[in-house]
Amino acid sequence: METFCSNFDLGSSISKSLIKPTSKSLFSCRFSSINHGKTPRFRGVVPQALGRKEYPIAQLKKKENENLVKWVGKGVIGLAAALSLCNSPALAESLTVAFPVSHTPEVNTVQRTLIEAWGLIRETFVDPTFNHQDWDLKLQQTMVEMFPLRSEDAAYSKVRGMLSTLGDPYTRIISPKEYQSFRIGSDGNLQGVGLFVSVEPNTGHLVVLSCVENSPAARAGIHEGDELLEINGERLDGVDSETAAQKLRGRAGTIVTVKVHRGNGAGLSGYKEVKLPREVIKLSPISSTIIPHKMPDGRLLKTGYVRLSSFSQSAAMDMENTIQDMENQGVQSYILDLRNNPASLVMAGLDVAQIWLDGDETLVNTIDRDGNMAPISMVNGHAVTHDPLVVLVNEGSASASEILAGALHDNGRAILVGHKTFGKGKIQSVTQLHDGSALFVTVAKYLSPALHDIDQVGITPDVQCTVDMLNSPKDTFKDRSASSSSLEADSCIMVAKHELDIQETEGSAS
Repeated sequence: METFCSNFDLGSSISKSLIKPTSKSLFSCRFSSINHGKTPRFRGVVPQALGRKEYPIAQLKKKENENLVKWVGKGVIGLAAALSLCNSPALAESLTVAFPVSHTPEVNTVQRTLIEAWGLIRETFVDPTFNHQDWDLKLQQTMVEMFPLRSEDAAYSKVRGMLSTLGDPYTRIISPKEYQSFRIGSDGNLQGVGLFVSVEPNTGHLVVLSCVENSPAARAGIHEGDELLEINGERLDGVDSETAAQKLRGRAGTIVTVKVHRGNGAGLSGYKEVKLPREVIKLSPISSTIIPHKMPDGRLLKTGYVRLSSFSQSAAMDMENTIQDMENQGVQSYILDLRNNPASLVMAGLDVAQIWLDGDETLVNTIDRDGNMAPISMVNGHAVTHDPLVVLVNEGSASASEILAGALHDNGRAILVGHKTFGKGKIQSVTQLHDGSALFVTVAKYLSPALHDIDQVGITPDVQCTVDMLNSPKDTFKDRSASSSSLEADSCIMVAKHELDIQETEGSAS
């Protein structure tokens, strides 16, 4: 959505690279990054996106480039600049690369940003072939293309163009203003229309993953699966999800016009244009209620229904408080609803998993660019409750939602009910660059604890809901005050209750 939650899996910390100019025409860039977030309560080899350590950004082999020499000889390079990159504090190995320094200050600033982004990607991007291209040459080509430009926007377009050649829609750069909005959104507050949007990998189209309940977009009848075509009359062909999200955000009280194409949903098809008022969107990730029901033997049981709509920084704490409160009210089983949760913070998803699991269970396995697999496991975990649990998932459950669902399912803690998940098995790091912009890089892929591949595959639930009975909670559970009776029409919840009844009956029999 406007918070980027649908677009990225983030670790618990932000890395910041430093660039130190040494003169007007010659500067040396030493890349080092330090994670400043809290150390996660996990063991194992954790990728930079999730861990806390200092790491070098670029390890370069020495290499000559004939094209670069030709550029210098022809005078294409006006003021020369040198880039020094090292693979250790002792400067064990370095490479100096000359490039044309722009006379336009704004463009020169973006040139430095380009170097930082290039170095980070060179060291950490999950595909070591960089989509089968010469990444060093790509830097030099982009620098030369950037040299005659006269505006910051044009220069950033060149950077984004270079990143697009990696073939990964999740590796991207955002402006300082966009990054500030992201940080505000991940804290749980935003001014916008309440849309989660993402680029569909197979088609490149911008699609709606879900809407924040009772938001302007939800009230206007925009649904998951709708294709976003225009914003304020501007076509979105080739526009990435973050750029679209930025266009949707704005001061509360202003109006934005969006055009969507309805497809697949409920057999409907067509175009729809609506004017949406921007509002302060409260991203409270937890909704809950207690559903009382009778067992076949006449016993009255209480089932706690908890819907997790996003993974904000407060999600795990909110979840723990909610479960503890329900335990105090005598709840005996739980339904955790992750449907239409496109995820955000990977660490938040791992923290939520610990609420339900004990011991040293593996939560997820990561695979780095060299194919090395490492588990991320809990350390001496203590579950808040051991009551029976069913987890609801669907096509809108992505990324951290899939990590959480996989962790609970593969460790034998929960039964999965619903429909196959989205299939986003990538982990991103985010680095704040020197000009306040941020670079998102796909640094690893992940497998479930049972080593099931998730990326572009998804997770298939144990029990599926019949399509003709579906009634999504977005239509029946619009706020915390929703009654348990309003959930009775949801077939997936009906199926979940049946599975819980079976567990309760088997537990009583034993």
